[in-house]
Amino acid sequence: MKLFSTFLLAALALGCKKTEQSVQVPQVVTIQYQESEADFPNPERGFYRYSETSAGAYKPLNAAELQSYRTAQSVSGAQYSVTSTLVFRYFVLDAFVNAPISDVFLAQMKIDFAVARQAGVKLIPRFAYTLSPQSGNCPEQWICAPYGDAPKAIVLQHIGQFKPLLRENADVIACLQMGFIGVWGEQYYTDYFGDASSNSQGKLLDANWQDRFAVIKALLDALPPDRMIQIRIPQTKQRYVYGEKAPVSSAALTEAEAYGGTDKARIGYHNDCFLSSANDFGTFEDYGNSVSPRKDANTALRNYFSSDSRYVVVGGETCSDDYSPQNDCEPAGIAEKQMSEMHYSFLNAHYNNEVNNDWVTGGCMANIQRKLGYRFVLKSASLPDRVGAGQTLKLSLQLANVGYAAPYNPRPVQLVLRSTSSGQVTIFPFNTDIRRWAPGNVSLEGSFDLPASLPAGVYEVLLNLPDAYASLADRPEYCIRLANEGTWEEATGYNALKHTLVINQ
Repeated sequence: MKLFSTFLLAALALGCKKTEQSVQVPQVVTIQYQESEADFPNPERGFYRYSETSAGAYKPLNAAELQSYRTAQSVSGAQYSVTSTLVFRYFVLDAFVNAPISDVFLAQMKIDFAVARQAGVKLIPRFAYTLSPQSGNCPEQWICAPYGDAPKAIVLQHIGQFKPLLRENADVIACLQMGFIGVWGEQYYTDYFGDASSNSQGKLLDANWQDRFAVIKALLDALPPDRMIQIRIPQTKQRYVYGEKAPVSSAALTEAEAYGGTDKARIGYHNDCFLSSANDFGTFEDYGNSVSPRKDANTALRNYFSSDSRYVVVGGETCSDDYSPQNDCEPAGIAEKQMSEMHYSFLNAHYNNEVNNDWVTGGCMANIQRKLGYRFVLKSASLPDRVGAGQTLKLSLQLANVGYAAPYNPRPVQLVLRSTSSGQVTIFPFNTDIRRWAPGNVSLEGSFDLPASLPAGVYEVLLNLPDAYASLADRPEYCIRLANEGTWEEATGYNALKHTLVINQ
């Protein structure tokens, strides 16, 4: 009996020792990642491809052509090739200057949005009534009135007709350019909203500003709150927000105001004469009001634009090579400095290639292609090697945004655990707003309560940055790819953290 008791105690002692040895203490692992220098497509940024169609001769978008833009392609007249996820789309309303939009035209537009969705791209729409200036006997000669746009009542009627379509297809609208007013929809040479050119009054009156505000308000209302519009002239936003007599010293958007869904937070810019002259052909100019003249405001408005653009969408195109060497690469020019200071997310791949080609010969085109908009590089990750089901998983990711801007549309940031045995995916949302991942370092901290029912096993750890719309959330083409070597999963749109996590029950 004594011998048996001794044996039993010894066995129990060995069992306890074995159990203690089998319980492994979680270890924090730190992983370093290699940055990629490759240019690759990412949603809502980069060089866009140009397209236009008109009511008089509708040319529909082609899904195969749009899909091909996602691989590097040469552009007519360009010494470079681009990958594109954005397509600028001019809808020219030439047949509706004095009439409602037809049901046929609306149906054709709806098909275009569906084609963009099928192809994995997003559109930047702009509506205009004419793209064709007419010369004549007027002060500016090359362009004279009548310009061919529509009166305010017609514009507002048309926006009301477009509203259901724009809201229904907001998932594939990156942003909407103001358009409608003037030749090219650039809000300058116009028959009805105040002609600020030397052909007419040479400035804008209070009533002209108010008419323009009505169009802005209608466009903002035509879109869901998560989508921005772009205006052509920065002062227009100042006056819309603060009134038609607002000075050019008016305050820019603050960090606290950003992304709050207000009108002020939803108005960005398209500069269609980027680095074309000292004031970009009137982009940075005070257009006056009923009691003040038009005058220079280049410095003040550039400072305003630089501050405001941190939190709104910015894009555009070059338009003249006469402002060389300023519009060239550094050190002779300031092309990259301006894109960085003004937070550019996209530019036209097609125009003006006299300027854009100089970026190739000057050696900065590759940089511009990579840096337009956001470009996220994963630097390191610190996370445990194991955790128990029902316990809290904590991790830290260090990234850098080496692009010119933050994303301008909202999207989730998700941690993904994928079982190596079953392929089961479990998703946890980070508490962060990717629109605030400004250029510079980004620290992403996560603390996630794991379900007690999570099966034991080995799990791959991944990061997912999908589109915010359910219609696109599972589409890899609409997920953000990190600029790292060996992390991108093209089939899923996930970014692998190159780590496996053991889940214990």
